[in-house]
Amino acid sequence: MLHAIKSYYQILEQHLSRLDYLPSLALRCFLAPVFIMAGWKKLSAIDATATWFGNADWGLGLPFPEFLAWLVAFIEFFGGLALLLGLGVRVVALLLFVTMVVAGYTAHWANGWQMIADPSWFGVTDRVVESAEKLSRAKSILREHGNYRWLTSSGSLVILNNGIETAVSYAVMCLALIKTGAGRFVSLDYWLCRSPN
Repeated sequence: MLHAIKSYYQILEQHLSRLDYLPSLALRCFLAPVFIMAGWKKLSAIDATATWFGNADWGLGLPFPEFLAWLVAFIEFFGGLALLLGLGVRVVALLLFVTMVVAGYTAHWANGWQMIADPSWFGVTDRVVESAEKLSRAKSILREHGNYRWLTSSGSLVILNNGIETAVSYAVMCLALIKTGAGRFVSLDYWLCRSPN
């Protein structure tokens, strides 16, 4: 009985291994538009990005803000395009991983884990706890003085906490791409590095 189960499992594993390129493709297709859009936003407002990078009072307080703004914008925009094409994926994923780690630390760390404030979740910060009352008051004001049904027709009102959750998620996905590469068939890396045999 165990031998038969093992044989079926091995056959199933062989068939599933033919789809080993799909996880890399899925990660690339998920991350590419995220980074293309983030990079494009920075490039299209590069002066504002550099000001935010450099300002210590309300921004990130980073050194060399103009250089870093251009660097991050290029890595995100062109890195996103490279992910989409499957070109240089391991190197690009490493650059994007470092970018996400730095972003997580400099722009999001002080806000805790959550991207969207949810006081019912464990490990919340005081900032998240306080957001519940603010959100409740905002909803109350909008119900009384606004068209609440229309305002919420596209989704629930939330308070953005801007924690490290999303940056960490993207960093983990980039780590997976560093390991797997672009994947077979649907990437320029595969066709460019394919042996002629």
